[in-house]
Amino acid sequence: MSTETPNTMNDAVTDDWAQALEEQAATVNVNDDGAPVFESATAPVTSGGAASANPMQDIQMVLDIPVQLSVELGRTRVPIKYILQLAQGSIVELDALAGEPMDVLINGYLIAQGEVVVVNDKFGIRLTDIVTPSERMRRVSRT
Repeated sequence: MSTETPNTMNDAVTDDWAQALEEQAATVNVNDDGAPVFESATAPVTSGGAASANPMQDIQMVLDIPVQLSVELGRTRVPIKYILQLAQGSIVELDALAGEPMDVLINGYLIAQGEVVVVNDKFGIRLTDIVTPSERMRRVSRT
């Protein structure tokens, strides 16, 4: 049984994340367009304080975790009585303007914005702006 308290375990996890973010920041360059260019990290990836035998195996563990990706056209607030009056052909006014970029959310958190495209009779979204990690952290801390 571990003698670590929940607080010391949380501190260790926080330290691991801080180290990973520092390594990422050190390896991110920006191209002429201002878009991030990611290079492979030069520092070895560690897990639990010891060097992992295969760093690629560590990342493989999280690649198959399902997340919910949604694209938000706009929002509105309406009373329940209005919802009950909706019928086929009803129009619901949203707070977004025509031509505005759509919000791309992962598990409810904004990660990008983009524009709607149609490819082979299917809708898609072309990402036009990626939210920076620091902006994501700022938005999360506001909620």
